[in-house]
Amino acid sequence: MNHIVACIDGSSVSPQVCQAAAWVSQRLQAPLRLLHVLERDSSHQDNLSGSIGLGAREHLLRQLTELDEQRARLALEHGKHILEDAHTLAKQHGADTIETLQRHGTVVETLLEQQEDTRVLVMGRQGEAHASLDHALGSHLEAVVRGCERPLLVTVGDFSAPKRFMVAFDGSDTAQKALDAYSQSPLLQGLPCHLVMVGHDDDAHQQLLDKAAAQLQSHGFEVTVAKLQGEVQPALSQYQQDHNIDLMVMGAYGHSRIRQFFVGSHTRKMVSQSDVPLLLLR
Repeated sequence: MNHIVACIDGSSVSPQVCQAAAWVSQRLQAPLRLLHVLERDSSHQDNLSGSIGLGAREHLLRQLTELDEQRARLALEHGKHILEDAHTLAKQHGADTIETLQRHGTVVETLLEQQEDTRVLVMGRQGEAHASLDHALGSHLEAVVRGCERPLLVTVGDFSAPKRFMVAFDGSDTAQKALDAYSQSPLLQGLPCHLVMVGHDDDAHQQLLDKAAAQLQSHGFEVTVAKLQGEVQPALSQYQQDHNIDLMVMGAYGHSRIRQFFVGSHTRKMVSQSDVPLLLLR
């Protein structure tokens, strides 16, 4: 569990992923791995021999095979150039130890295979197929959120080093586990923290909120505590805008209202509507 893994695909969001991954790599003093996955285009996966018709000449089949092989070679070469450009960009943004890796397969399966050697995963909200849509989610993102057990930083638009971060805290076991992780990690050390709870007006949750603030303060964080009312996602988004928050941090798959972010349509709504990067923790 050593590398910061940045998943890039050559889309317009890849430079932001490289910048974010370089920032994480510097903060954690961990090597950076730039990963490009070659997924075969589904439009070319069909067996075309049956569509040529009876009596088709063998050279037509050979031409189709050669065309498919040429596409594969071009995709491989294109991927190598993507990784070279990403390496240069990450170096420019301060990453020290960088390696590149190209794999054939699916993005989700490849990232899950890389988990044992992944400390933090960095991905863009959109991939190559959705980069032109401002609030669309990449086709792989939700599956990665569900399946990946490593911290996941999701980039949104242009990336700059965060100056402050906000924690969506609900007092659940998942939220506490996430708190234990980032309070002791160098990733966010030195950044002012806004610890925010939505709803939960009872004394028990107030005590959990106070305890969480004390834990962060004991690790040297400057903490601002806020309790909000209303629907979770709009309340958090408004607070983020009002206080110029650069990064949102939350635990995934809790057993409370925060859990709604990471199941079904709530996942898409939260991640798609955010104006800042999100650090998702299991």
